[in-house]
Amino acid sequence: MFVFGIIFQGLAMLVGGICTILYWLLFARIIISWLPVDPYSSVVQFLHQVTDPILEPLRRIPLRIGMMDFTPLLAFFAIYITNRILTTVLLRIAYQFQ
Repeated sequence: MFVFGIIFQGLAMLVGGICTILYWLLFARIIISWLPVDPYSSVVQFLHQVTDPILEPLRRIPLRIGMMDFTPLLAFFAIYITNRILTTVLLRIAYQFQ
């Protein structure tokens, strides 16, 4: 049973790491959107491919005020909440097995 605790702790760390990477990729996309960069650059294309699945469902919510788009802010909040819930649940399961 001890092995399951370690597995769930590892899963919690993996979820936390993935969410941290998503934070930084989303932050990079926001910064790049302010700069005059080539939209066909491989870096820009990569950022769009990784962050579009997060941002596109949230774009259905009207969060644009003038030229400001608050969708990335909602995405940060959603990633944060998801991270907190999943890591808490996984760590509680892990501690039950130890």
